Amino acid sequence: MNTSFERYQCQIALPGFGMESQELLKNARVLIVGMGGLGCPTSQYLASSGVGTIGIADDDIVSLSNLHRQILYGPEDLGTYKVDIAAKRLQQQNPSVSIMPYRLRITSSNVMELISEFDLIIEGTDNFETKCLLNDACVLAGKPLVYGAIYQHEGQVSIWNILQKDGSYSPNYRDVFPNAEESQIPNCREGGVIPTLAGIVGCMQANEAIKYLIGSEDSLAGKLWMMNVMSGRTQIIKLRKTSVQITDLPQTIPLISFEEFEKDQKNFEIIDVRTKEEHQQFNIGGKNIPLDELDKHYPFISSISNPIVIYCQAGKRSMEAVRKIKKEFPEKDVFSLKNGINEIP
Repeated sequence: MNTSFERYQCQIALPGFGMESQELLKNARVLIVGMGGLGCPTSQYLASSGVGTIGIADDDIVSLSNLHRQILYGPEDLGTYKVDIAAKRLQQQNPSVSIMPYRLRITSSNVMELISEFDLIIEGTDNFETKCLLNDACVLAGKPLVYGAIYQHEGQVSIWNILQKDGSYSPNYRDVFPNAEESQIPNCREGGVIPTLAGIVGCMQANEAIKYLIGSEDSLAGKLWMMNVMSGRTQIIKLRKTSVQITDLPQTIPLISFEEFEKDQKNFEIIDVRTKEEHQQFNIGGKNIPLDELDKHYPFISSISNPIVIYCQAGKRSMEAVRKIKKEFPEKDVFSLKNGINEIP
């Protein structure tokens, strides 16, 4: 206990914190989904503050373009799974906490079982599909979810689905962004992001988690914190519940890795949903149907009997194309090329 007291002395000394709050952190179980630019600082500060059990979920590997903002990794980690490296570094940072790595993609088939073991979920993902899936799962399970998003110079943080004193729940992601899956905002690789923003937003997510775990009433529930790091401006806007009802989980878009695709390439119909200019500069074959022209080619897609692989630059447009095709042709086998052609060796 003396060792623990010394390690956490500065936070225990805070007015209203004390040993009681420290015990709450020690007994807490938190799951972080996405170990990228947000998950790295969030996990580091939760581990250093003494959160007893921290789950980390991600199926991605470390790439060179990650290193400018994903501060748990270095050049020697390229090509290795993020959760493996992160678990090792976090355990070294604080050997007294339990780090539980999950090397998997969060899908509609595993999300409910995974989140059931944790008190609080934190999402640091970079795609709207997973943000929506986690939100909907947390609403159905009655779990709180700490939200974070970054794009170029702007970041956002909130905490969704908090149980209120009157028995109702605070606003969730769907109340604010009801059709988020249909958004066409590029991810960090395509649109860019300043690295310091990831650190700021990740720290704010960790802070929001700590406040929730120790029972602070001054949280971002029902509020959206926003910041622009170029102007230095921050603002908080109030949110409200809407009539959006969540009754089941959205189906996860099937992904296929380039290695899996390459092994069986001759048995797939291939469609590139990038622009004609992008296709002409470089492609891996297949028919070029830009995403915004997809609906004009439904007769052609209807005639395809083989499984279909859709690709784009980074995987975002291809996932949207798969969603549209599956909505129109639910019986078809359609896959999105994971991370797009950017990740081709």
